[in-house]
Amino acid sequence: MDYQSIHKESTVVDTHCDTLKCLFNEFTKPHDSMWKYRGDIGIGKRSSLGHLDVPRMIEGGVSCQVFAVSSERSRTPAFPLRTAIMMVERFHRECESIPQLEPVTSYEGIIDAKRRGKVSGMLSIEGADVIEGRIEMFGVFHRLGVRMVGLVHSLRNQLADGVTDRRTGGGLSELGVQAVEELDGLGMIIDISHLNDEGFWDVIEHTKNPVIASHSNARAVCGHPRNMTDEMIQALAENGGVMGMNFAPSFVHPVKATLGGVVDHIDYIINLVGPDHVGLGSDFDGIPYTPKGLEDVSRMPDITRELVKRGYEKETIMKTLGGNHLRLIREIAG
Repeated sequence: MDYQSIHKESTVVDTHCDTLKCLFNEFTKPHDSMWKYRGDIGIGKRSSLGHLDVPRMIEGGVSCQVFAVSSERSRTPAFPLRTAIMMVERFHRECESIPQLEPVTSYEGIIDAKRRGKVSGMLSIEGADVIEGRIEMFGVFHRLGVRMVGLVHSLRNQLADGVTDRRTGGGLSELGVQAVEELDGLGMIIDISHLNDEGFWDVIEHTKNPVIASHSNARAVCGHPRNMTDEMIQALAENGGVMGMNFAPSFVHPVKATLGGVVDHIDYIINLVGPDHVGLGSDFDGIPYTPKGLEDVSRMPDITRELVKRGYEKETIMKTLGGNHLRLIREIAG
């Protein structure tokens, strides 16, 4: 099989990047290896900084990129709601100024953009601190185009405990349970990446919809607490959910992270629960460095090449590249 033709035919979906933070001076530092300030040039021009911009998305054949709106307290200043609104507004201004980039909120929007030769961007919230304790704010963010919500960003908030604050073993708070019900009703996809294990199980118990782990890997392959245990992966699969493979080296391999190591996680998950529950969630522009062979978004076709090399059928490859995420988006967001 020709990997290039498979990649071109596929609707490639990446469910997590932190690029929006790089467009704000206050969220970056001049010598920070993780977040390089690019606000003066935006994402419409090719840059040697960071991991992702629209020209490199096009080169890498990425059809839809999910952009995180982040409020993690250790990285961003106070006033999480204001911070989130600023990021949402900047995203929409970038879309208005870049002819090749289309903002989308649905399956049909992604497919239509690809049909017209454009790439698309979808918004997610990474850390529901942004609602400042008011469940009604999810409806506001829905109106602004957000379609995925991560309840926490590693640190504990009013909804749940994150993976960094897992000592107490706490799950969802009462407000967290209300949040799950509200998100289900709005048709917003619940993202369990960054939750502690107890929070994950609480979400699985209370949600009526499939969930996403937008950027988490298999803990059996690499024992990082941000990765998922076999039991969690099996529960997510039974729920109809999808995992997006995170390229963070510490999530890929404890010693040496490579493109092949990322595909090892794909192998493991497919062997465990079948081909319908794995996808891509790079974490580009949110990781300090990348696995060898995945230096930026333009290298995405090399994942397809590796999947072909390992003998996967075209249908499974296309599901992994984006088909599984598209199914989830269609089922929940429309």
